[in-house]
Amino acid sequence: MTAVRETATAVRPLIGITGRRFRLGLINGLDSRYADRLTDAFMSDFSDRIARAGGIPVLLPYDADPVAACHWLSGVVITGGQDVHPGCWGGDLSVVRAIDARSDPMVHDPERDAYESALVRAAIESDTPVLGVCRGLQILNVARGGTLIPDLPAGPVQHLSERSALTDGGPDHVVSFQPGSIAQALFGDHAVTNSWHHQAVDECGDGLVVTGRTVDGVVESIELPGAPVLGVQWHPEWMERDDRALSWVVGAAAERLCVGRPS
Repeated sequence: MTAVRETATAVRPLIGITGRRFRLGLINGLDSRYADRLTDAFMSDFSDRIARAGGIPVLLPYDADPVAACHWLSGVVITGGQDVHPGCWGGDLSVVRAIDARSDPMVHDPERDAYESALVRAAIESDTPVLGVCRGLQILNVARGGTLIPDLPAGPVQHLSERSALTDGGPDHVVSFQPGSIAQALFGDHAVTNSWHHQAVDECGDGLVVTGRTVDGVVESIELPGAPVLGVQWHPEWMERDDRALSWVVGAAAERLCVGRPS
Protein backbone atom coordinates (compact mmCIF):
# COMPACT_ATOMS: atom_id res chain seq x y z
CA MET A 1 0.00 0.00 0.00
CA THR A 2 2.90 2.37 0.81
CA ALA A 3 4.40 1.75 -2.63
CA VAL A 4 1.08 2.60 -4.27
CA ARG A 5 0.88 5.90 -2.35
CA GLU A 6 4.44 6.80 -3.34
CA THR A 7 3.64 6.05 -6.98
CA ALA A 8 0.53 8.22 -6.83
CA THR A 9 2.58 11.10 -5.45
CA ALA A 10 5.46 10.75 -7.87
CA VAL A 11 3.65 9.98 -11.13
CA ARG A 12 1.17 12.41 -12.64
CA PRO A 13 -1.43 10.92 -15.00
CA LEU A 14 -1.43 11.65 -18.72
CA ILE A 15 -4.78 13.16 -19.73
CA GLY A 16 -5.62 13.21 -23.45
CA ILE A 17 -7.47 16.30 -24.72
CA THR A 18 -9.20 16.51 -28.11
CA GLY A 19 -9.36 19.55 -30.40
CA ARG A 20 -10.12 20.83 -33.90
CA ARG A 21 -8.33 20.89 -37.27
CA PHE A 22 -8.44 23.78 -39.76
CA ARG A 23 -6.43 25.60 -42.43
CA LEU A 24 -3.79 28.09 -41.36
CA GLY A 25 -5.23 30.63 -43.79
CA LEU A 26 -7.94 31.31 -41.19
CA ILE A 27 -5.39 32.87 -38.85
CA ASN A 28 -5.06 36.62 -39.42
CA GLY A 29 -1.54 37.85 -40.08
CA LEU A 30 -0.03 34.46 -40.86
CA ASP A 31 2.30 34.20 -43.89
CA SER A 32 0.00 33.44 -46.84
CA ARG A 33 2.41 30.79 -48.12
CA TYR A 34 1.15 28.55 -45.30
CA ALA A 35 -2.53 29.25 -45.94
CA ASP A 36 -3.42 25.82 -47.28
CA ARG A 37 -1.57 23.85 -44.60
CA LEU A 38 -3.51 22.35 -41.70
CA THR A 39 -3.11 22.97 -37.99
CA ASP A 40 -4.57 21.33 -34.89
CA ALA A 41 -6.02 23.65 -32.25
CA PHE A 42 -6.71 22.94 -28.58
CA MET A 43 -8.25 25.11 -25.88
CA SER A 44 -5.44 26.19 -23.54
CA ASP A 45 -8.01 26.49 -20.74
CA PHE A 46 -8.21 22.70 -20.61
CA SER A 47 -4.43 22.28 -20.49
CA ASP A 48 -4.17 24.87 -17.73
CA ARG A 49 -6.93 23.37 -15.59
CA ILE A 50 -5.73 19.78 -16.09
CA ALA A 51 -2.19 20.76 -15.09
CA ARG A 52 -3.46 22.66 -12.04
CA ALA A 53 -5.45 19.58 -11.01
CA GLY A 54 -2.27 17.47 -11.07
CA GLY A 55 -2.45 15.90 -14.53
CA ILE A 56 -0.20 16.19 -17.56
CA PRO A 57 -2.21 17.41 -20.58
CA VAL A 58 -1.61 15.51 -23.82
CA LEU A 59 -3.04 17.06 -27.00
CA LEU A 60 -4.60 14.49 -29.33
CA PRO A 61 -4.71 15.09 -33.10
CA TYR A 62 -7.01 12.93 -35.21
CA ASP A 63 -3.95 10.86 -36.17
CA ALA A 64 -3.44 9.56 -32.61
CA ASP A 65 -4.84 6.03 -32.84
CA PRO A 66 -7.57 5.77 -30.16
CA VAL A 67 -6.75 2.25 -28.99
CA ALA A 68 -3.01 2.87 -28.91
CA ALA A 69 -3.50 6.24 -27.20
CA CYS A 70 -5.60 4.68 -24.44
CA HIS A 71 -2.78 2.21 -23.80
CA TRP A 72 -0.62 5.13 -22.65
CA LEU A 73 -3.16 7.64 -21.38
CA SER A 74 -4.70 7.45 -17.92
CA GLY A 75 -7.68 9.69 -18.76
CA VAL A 76 -9.42 11.36 -21.69
CA VAL A 77 -11.32 14.65 -22.10
CA ILE A 78 -13.62 15.06 -25.12
CA THR A 79 -13.94 18.82 -25.56
CA GLY A 80 -16.57 21.22 -26.90
CA GLY A 81 -17.06 22.63 -30.37
CA GLN A 82 -19.28 22.40 -33.41
CA ASP A 83 -22.47 20.31 -33.64
CA VAL A 84 -22.13 16.56 -34.10
CA HIS A 85 -23.04 15.61 -37.69
CA PRO A 86 -26.72 14.54 -37.74
CA GLY A 87 -25.75 11.52 -39.82
CA CYS A 88 -24.15 10.09 -36.65
CA TRP A 89 -27.43 9.98 -34.74
CA GLY A 90 -30.26 9.92 -37.30
CA GLY A 91 -30.85 13.66 -37.39
CA ASP A 92 -32.00 15.97 -40.20
CA LEU A 93 -29.36 15.96 -42.95
CA SER A 94 -30.83 19.07 -44.60
CA VAL A 95 -29.07 21.25 -42.01
CA VAL A 96 -25.63 20.11 -43.17
CA ARG A 97 -23.76 22.84 -45.04
CA ALA A 98 -21.59 21.76 -47.98
CA ILE A 99 -18.52 23.57 -46.63
CA ASP A 100 -15.10 22.09 -45.92
CA ALA A 101 -14.68 21.81 -42.15
CA ARG A 102 -11.02 22.75 -42.57
CA SER A 103 -12.07 26.13 -43.99
CA ASP A 104 -14.79 26.79 -41.40
CA PRO A 105 -14.19 25.23 -37.96
CA MET A 106 -17.83 25.80 -36.94
CA VAL A 107 -19.46 23.55 -39.57
CA HIS A 108 -19.93 19.81 -39.07
CA ASP A 109 -16.66 17.87 -39.05
CA PRO A 110 -17.26 14.15 -39.77
CA GLU A 111 -13.57 13.35 -39.24
CA ARG A 112 -13.67 14.81 -35.76
CA ASP A 113 -16.94 13.03 -34.99
CA ALA A 114 -15.47 9.69 -36.07
CA TYR A 115 -12.23 10.20 -34.16
CA GLU A 116 -13.81 11.25 -30.89
CA SER A 117 -16.45 8.51 -31.06
CA ALA A 118 -13.73 5.91 -31.58
CA LEU A 119 -11.75 7.43 -28.69
CA VAL A 120 -14.79 7.20 -26.39
CA ARG A 121 -15.31 3.55 -27.30
CA ALA A 122 -11.62 2.71 -26.84
CA ALA A 123 -11.51 4.48 -23.48
CA ILE A 124 -14.59 2.68 -22.16
CA GLU A 125 -13.29 -0.66 -23.44
CA SER A 126 -9.96 -0.12 -21.63
CA ASP A 127 -11.59 1.32 -18.47
CA THR A 128 -9.87 4.66 -19.08
CA PRO A 129 -11.71 7.52 -17.29
CA VAL A 130 -13.62 9.75 -19.73
CA LEU A 131 -14.92 13.27 -19.26
CA GLY A 132 -17.15 14.68 -22.01
CA VAL A 133 -17.60 18.46 -22.05
CA CYS A 134 -20.56 20.11 -23.85
CA ARG A 135 -20.21 18.69 -27.39
CA GLY A 136 -18.10 16.01 -25.68
CA LEU A 137 -21.12 14.90 -23.62
CA GLN A 138 -23.10 14.67 -26.85
CA ILE A 139 -20.33 12.66 -28.55
CA LEU A 140 -20.30 10.32 -25.56
CA ASN A 141 -24.04 9.80 -25.99
CA VAL A 142 -23.90 9.40 -29.78
CA ALA A 143 -20.95 6.98 -29.57
CA ARG A 144 -23.19 4.73 -27.45
CA GLY A 145 -26.07 4.92 -29.94
CA GLY A 146 -27.98 7.80 -28.37
CA THR A 147 -29.76 10.71 -30.07
CA LEU A 148 -29.81 14.49 -29.69
CA ILE A 149 -32.32 17.33 -29.59
CA PRO A 150 -31.25 19.33 -32.69
CA ASP A 151 -32.27 22.78 -31.39
CA LEU A 152 -33.56 23.54 -27.92
CA PRO A 153 -36.74 25.65 -27.87
CA ALA A 154 -36.87 28.86 -25.86
CA GLY A 155 -37.84 28.24 -22.26
CA PRO A 156 -37.38 29.34 -18.66
CA VAL A 157 -33.64 28.53 -18.68
CA GLN A 158 -31.19 30.25 -21.03
CA HIS A 159 -28.85 27.57 -22.38
CA LEU A 160 -27.14 29.42 -25.24
CA SER A 161 -25.81 32.21 -23.06
CA GLU A 162 -22.66 33.98 -24.20
CA ARG A 163 -22.99 36.27 -21.20
CA SER A 164 -22.56 33.41 -18.75
CA ALA A 165 -20.35 31.12 -20.83
CA LEU A 166 -17.14 32.54 -19.35
CA THR A 167 -18.49 32.92 -15.82
CA ASP A 168 -19.86 30.67 -13.11
CA GLY A 169 -23.29 30.92 -14.74
CA GLY A 170 -26.55 32.82 -14.34
CA PRO A 171 -28.93 32.26 -11.40
CA ASP A 172 -31.47 30.52 -13.67
CA HIS A 173 -29.00 27.80 -14.68
CA VAL A 174 -29.25 25.50 -11.67
CA VAL A 175 -28.48 21.82 -12.26
CA SER A 176 -29.99 19.20 -9.95
CA PHE A 177 -28.12 15.90 -9.58
CA GLN A 178 -29.27 12.36 -8.90
CA PRO A 179 -28.38 10.89 -5.50
CA GLY A 180 -25.57 8.36 -5.65
CA SER A 181 -24.17 9.65 -8.95
CA ILE A 182 -20.62 10.78 -9.63
CA ALA A 183 -21.95 14.26 -10.31
CA GLN A 184 -23.82 14.44 -7.02
CA ALA A 185 -20.70 13.33 -5.13
CA LEU A 186 -18.75 16.12 -6.85
CA PHE A 187 -21.23 19.00 -6.78
CA GLY A 188 -23.82 18.15 -4.15
CA ASP A 189 -27.54 18.10 -4.84
CA HIS A 190 -27.51 21.32 -6.91
CA ALA A 191 -24.99 23.56 -8.68
CA VAL A 192 -25.12 26.75 -10.74
CA THR A 193 -23.10 26.35 -13.94
CA ASN A 194 -22.36 28.27 -17.10
CA SER A 195 -24.04 27.29 -20.36
CA TRP A 196 -23.28 27.63 -24.07
CA HIS A 197 -25.15 25.08 -26.19
CA HIS A 198 -28.24 24.79 -28.37
CA GLN A 199 -28.38 20.99 -28.66
CA ALA A 200 -28.81 18.42 -25.91
CA VAL A 201 -29.22 14.72 -25.17
CA ASP A 202 -32.56 13.26 -26.24
CA GLU A 203 -32.48 9.45 -25.91
CA CYS A 204 -29.57 8.09 -23.88
CA GLY A 205 -27.13 5.71 -25.52
CA ASP A 206 -26.50 2.12 -24.41
CA GLY A 207 -26.00 1.93 -20.64
CA LEU A 208 -25.88 5.68 -20.09
CA VAL A 209 -28.11 7.35 -17.52
CA VAL A 210 -29.07 10.97 -16.91
CA THR A 211 -27.69 12.20 -13.58
CA GLY A 212 -28.27 15.96 -13.87
CA ARG A 213 -30.95 18.27 -15.31
CA THR A 214 -32.00 21.90 -15.20
CA VAL A 215 -35.55 22.77 -14.12
CA ASP A 216 -36.75 22.69 -17.75
CA GLY A 217 -35.69 19.05 -18.04
CA VAL A 218 -32.62 19.61 -20.24
CA VAL A 219 -29.94 16.97 -19.64
CA GLU A 220 -26.83 18.45 -18.01
CA SER A 221 -24.90 15.36 -16.95
CA ILE A 222 -24.80 11.70 -17.96
CA GLU A 223 -22.86 8.71 -16.65
CA LEU A 224 -22.19 5.05 -17.34
CA PRO A 225 -22.89 3.27 -14.03
CA GLY A 226 -20.02 1.10 -12.88
CA ALA A 227 -17.51 2.87 -15.13
CA PRO A 228 -15.41 6.06 -14.76
CA VAL A 229 -17.45 7.95 -17.33
CA LEU A 230 -18.95 11.43 -16.87
CA GLY A 231 -20.42 13.89 -19.34
CA VAL A 232 -21.27 17.49 -18.41
CA GLN A 233 -23.14 19.89 -20.69
CA TRP A 234 -21.51 23.01 -19.26
CA HIS A 235 -17.90 24.22 -19.66
CA PRO A 236 -15.84 23.44 -16.54
CA GLU A 237 -12.74 24.91 -18.20
CA TRP A 238 -14.44 28.35 -18.27
CA MET A 239 -15.90 28.38 -14.80
CA GLU A 240 -14.35 31.14 -12.66
CA ARG A 241 -14.00 28.72 -9.77
CA ASP A 242 -12.18 25.43 -10.19
CA ASP A 243 -14.77 22.95 -11.43
CA ARG A 244 -14.62 19.49 -9.88
CA ALA A 245 -15.36 17.72 -13.17
CA LEU A 246 -11.77 18.33 -14.28
CA SER A 247 -10.26 17.40 -10.92
CA TRP A 248 -12.44 14.26 -11.04
CA VAL A 249 -10.97 13.02 -14.33
CA VAL A 250 -7.43 13.66 -13.06
CA GLY A 251 -8.17 11.89 -9.77
CA ALA A 252 -9.81 8.92 -11.49
CA ALA A 253 -6.87 8.72 -13.90
CA ALA A 254 -4.39 8.78 -10.99
CA GLU A 255 -6.24 5.88 -9.34
CA ARG A 256 -6.12 3.89 -12.56
CA LEU A 257 -2.41 4.62 -12.86
CA CYS A 258 -1.81 3.27 -9.36
CA VAL A 259 -3.72 0.02 -9.73
CA GLY A 260 -2.38 -0.64 -13.23
CA ARG A 261 -4.01 -0.92 -16.63
CA PRO A 262 -6.06 -3.96 -17.56
CA SER A 263 -4.10 -6.49 -19.57
